[in-house]
Amino acid sequence: MKKDIHPKNYRPVVFQDLNNGFSFLTRSTVASDETIKWEDGNEYPLVKVHISSSSHPFFTGEERIVDIEGRVDKFKARAKAAEAARDARAKAAQKQAARKSAKADKAEAKKTSK
Repeated sequence: MKKDIHPKNYRPVVFQDLNNGFSFLTRSTVASDETIKWEDGNEYPLVKVHISSSSHPFFTGEERIVDIEGRVDKFKARAKAAEAARDARAKAAQKQAARKSAKADKAEAKKTSK
């Protein structure tokens, strides 16, 4: 094995799933300010994650949306706003076409009345 290629801070770290409280101990180089006392009585750095294998729909088999940060709601709001804007543009185009048609009809009526 080559010397000095591994990070210096490669150490045991506890990852905790915020959805269901599931925790597991593994090794990592991730930085953390928080610590937690583990089952073996030792204290380890704690990293909180939004999703892990214990809460991810692929691993649990459940069909549910796990959305901590509101991304789904933001997407739905953008989609609704885009639909409203599209409808408004269509109505404006119809009004403009109706005005042009009315103008053309008036012009045609003037020509025929002369």
